[in-house]
Amino acid sequence: MTILVTGATGTVGRIVVDRLLEAGQRVRALTRNPAKAGLPASAEVVRGDFADPASFATAFDGVKRTFFLSGMLDPARAVEQAQAFLAHAAKAGVTRVVDMTGAAVTTRRPGSFEMLHDVEQALEATDLEWTHVRPGEFAINKLDTWGESIRSEDVVRSAFPDAIGVPIHEADIAEVIVAALLEDGHAGQAYTVSGPEALSHREQALAISEGLGRPLRFEPVTYGQARAAYITGGIPMDAAEYILGYQAEYAEEPPAVSPDTARVLGRPGRTMSRWAADHAADLT
Repeated sequence: MTILVTGATGTVGRIVVDRLLEAGQRVRALTRNPAKAGLPASAEVVRGDFADPASFATAFDGVKRTFFLSGMLDPARAVEQAQAFLAHAAKAGVTRVVDMTGAAVTTRRPGSFEMLHDVEQALEATDLEWTHVRPGEFAINKLDTWGESIRSEDVVRSAFPDAIGVPIHEADIAEVIVAALLEDGHAGQAYTVSGPEALSHREQALAISEGLGRPLRFEPVTYGQARAAYITGGIPMDAAEYILGYQAEYAEEPPAVSPDTARVLGRPGRTMSRWAADHAADLT
């Protein structure tokens, strides 16, 4: 059996490829630029582009299961692209699809979930066996928001010091996806996955400090100062506003730890300290 992995060069997709190979599976990795994929030699790397459905013509040969990630690069056409991809999958004899959307579909705050929900609905409208994996905040996003100040100053700055988050290690997301691909009993399930700890930004900074084994200073800043720091660090203005908007929401409506991660993996998720230790080279 061959498993097709889309988004194979992304943060989660790379780990999905690795874990499937470690489990002895044949993996076909779909990417827009195979020459730059940098994936393990034991993975079969093929070209595929959601903007060009014809590129899927041979991607599904011998494939029975697939990890499906769509919508992030072209949200306006996400449903159309999902429908085209899934039609190719069904025609080729694929039986099981695990997709990754987001926890926004679970909370359903207007303006944040609609595209992801519509992609899920496109999958549910098929006859394929499906599982939705809905991660919340990625811990790795801290590299964009706090990484530069940690590396250069050993400091974490936040406009919302007491905003609660439950950041999840990207490896836990990938391992939930792999479990749903390989194990039975996950069909028709929607897993909202989170980290194992609800932590304020102050507490997250302390956890990162513990993981790195060196002290970090925490500095509250204003909304404008935080936005300016994000933009200076390379985050586009609209993305900076989006991030700060979520932080403001978390300050008033904190997300909860989801039991789904531990339920699927049979163990608690990796802590924020563990994530920082795993990314020590990125934060030094």
